[in-house]
Amino acid sequence: MSYDIYLKEKSTGETIDLPVKHVMAGGTCCAEYDEATGEFSVKPITEAWLNITYNYSRYYSEAAEGDDRFYGEDDEGQYKNQGIRGIYGKTGAESIPMLKDMAERIQRKVETESILAKDYWTPTAANAVKPLYQLIAFAELRPDGVWDGD
Repeated sequence: MSYDIYLKEKSTGETIDLPVKHVMAGGTCCAEYDEATGEFSVKPITEAWLNITYNYSRYYSEAAEGDDRFYGEDDEGQYKNQGIRGIYGKTGAESIPMLKDMAERIQRKVETESILAKDYWTPTAANAVKPLYQLIAFAELRPDGVWDGD
């Protein structure tokens, strides 16, 4: 399970193409294969899209706890903490302070886990924070975009 998070054009609902290529990779990414070396590498793309493993969801939920900006109705109409999904429907500009606050809370809560795990899939605080800064970069490039996901 994972989150596919997109920054979209408000008027068309299409995923935004950024003015620069990036290699921000998450749980899944576009890859290129080099026949000479037999190796894969992350393919640079312009799409404002990031896949984040659900393994980090505990960190996002805990960091959003008590912050009304991250709350909304679930599929059953219950008002609850949405974790990272709390940015869905918000603009890039609205989400920047939310994402920064979430990242700071995770870093403060679990300072003993400040080193990135060698494995992307390991649910550590440092691993959970990295995608937040990647989303902030998208939002800073296109503050007018609107977040969507799953």
